[in-house]
Amino acid sequence: MENQFPEKIMVNSLSEVDRVAFYKKTYSHVAAGVLVFVLFEYLLLQSETVVEFMLSMTQGYKWLLMLGGFMLATNYAEGMAMRTTDRNKQYLAYGIYIFFEALIFVPMLYIVTELMGPEGSDLLYQASIVTLALFTGLSATVLMTKTDFSFLKTGLTIGFFIAIGLIIAGSLFGFDLGLWFSVGMCLLAGGSILYQTSNLVKTYGVEDYIPAALGLFASLMLLFWYILRIFMSRD
Repeated sequence: MENQFPEKIMVNSLSEVDRVAFYKKTYSHVAAGVLVFVLFEYLLLQSETVVEFMLSMTQGYKWLLMLGGFMLATNYAEGMAMRTTDRNKQYLAYGIYIFFEALIFVPMLYIVTELMGPEGSDLLYQASIVTLALFTGLSATVLMTKTDFSFLKTGLTIGFFIAIGLIIAGSLFGFDLGLWFSVGMCLLAGGSILYQTSNLVKTYGVEDYIPAALGLFASLMLLFWYILRIFMSRD
């Protein structure tokens, strides 16, 4: 009986030219994801109902519920993108992921854009530039040197579990995690970008540029979140 699911052609089996084509598709989808994120964020911030609801969910156990819902939704979207070869379903999963990223950013971006005035706009611009510069630099380092950063997986896993534990403790007991936690999370996000980038040729097939873009987009947004928090803490 003919196999209905042909063996996936992995990126590491491609020629250098074809790999470059895969990278271009992947990073163009990351860029498109950022643009869609901006559009979603703009639309969400126009809704007083959404803004008020999200602001009401930023304290104590409510924030934990929100983070839990966010993690469930984004993990579902990420799994959906990886499990299917249907391009439309992959785009749907990517769109779902971007929407929930935009939703979780609503409280912080509302504070920056609406409550901090012109100073907040400058701060947002600076944080965006720093985030994109770091993301580009880290990705370029991996792609140009071809260094294998897969050894970071264990450290990243442990680091993220510790971070989740600290976030839960901070939310339940009401203490601020502070500047150094944000710095540590930026290091984790940077490590995640290195790992995701070096893993492109090992994990994904030639047609998996959408799931690959989703993973990189997730790390980019995590980096942006904590860089923005660092900039906000200066004031």
